[in-house]
Amino acid sequence: MGGVVALTGNVDRVRTAIANASRSTGMDFDYLLGQAQLESGLNPGARAGTSSATGLYQFVDQSWLGIVKQHGAQNGLGWASNAITRSGNRWVVSDPQMKSAILNLRNNPEVSATMAANFASDNQASLESSLGRGATGTDLYMAHFLGLAGAKSFLQTMQSNPGASGAAMFPAAARANRSIFYDAGGNARSLSDIYQRFAAKLDKGAAKVGATSLASDALDGSGATAFAKAYGTSAFETARANFASLAAQTGLGPNAEVITGSGDTSRTAADWAKAALARVNGAQAGAAMPAADASAVNLLRPTPDNARLAYLMLASLGA
Repeated sequence: MGGVVALTGNVDRVRTAIANASRSTGMDFDYLLGQAQLESGLNPGARAGTSSATGLYQFVDQSWLGIVKQHGAQNGLGWASNAITRSGNRWVVSDPQMKSAILNLRNNPEVSATMAANFASDNQASLESSLGRGATGTDLYMAHFLGLAGAKSFLQTMQSNPGASGAAMFPAAARANRSIFYDAGGNARSLSDIYQRFAAKLDKGAAKVGATSLASDALDGSGATAFAKAYGTSAFETARANFASLAAQTGLGPNAEVITGSGDTSRTAADWAKAALARVNGAQAGAAMPAADASAVNLLRPTPDNARLAYLMLASLGA
């Protein structure tokens, strides 16, 4: 199957849950898909062996209680939000059974995806306010990895000094994640190098489960040209190559079957998919990307609302 996971069983339910969470919050589908793949392999029941991290997005207990307290009521979880209170610097639930029920919601893909999308949206707003620019999927993943304050420090420093040592800035994180902060020879990686490696990791994770565009890309609709401008041609080329590999893996050809979204006809969905892959194949061949082609950018970033989450599947996937 070329590395693309078939849309069956739990994977189908998980992808639908993520698409619905994307639609309800406006958070980018491919980013949410890539993050879930990296965190849990799209397994709603995933549990970490070294912490309380659980579910699709591996929320630890305190982070989960905090996000449910903040966004639970608006998502039909008022009973859970009302049961969570603050005691000092910790979120607490006085009733042990109630606490267990709230924490177990992390294993529900619909609830987990919705909370993750709200959490990502909060982080996006905060990062954009601090950085004075649109955020990318990689920016959000840095916030997931380093925490919001750490991500702000990392990204602000990278903008002015991309060659700075990540290990020098984050010694504790470097000790716990040596392969991220140091290369095989023991040399400290630069902030730019760490960032690009996270972008590649996020894109590869999303591509593995059939993402339709770059999970690391800009989140404001400005698309790939903004990504390249913000982080350099090298970072963008790495991300574009990762997505191009998906096109090669799926092998979408003139006789392929494309699964349509709500409101789509087979023809319009197929036209979109073929045009998207033609654009990717053109990029692989070295074709120049228009500097300000909004329609072309949107072609690679369909939204859940217009139902162009046309999963790039060969008919043979169901054979």
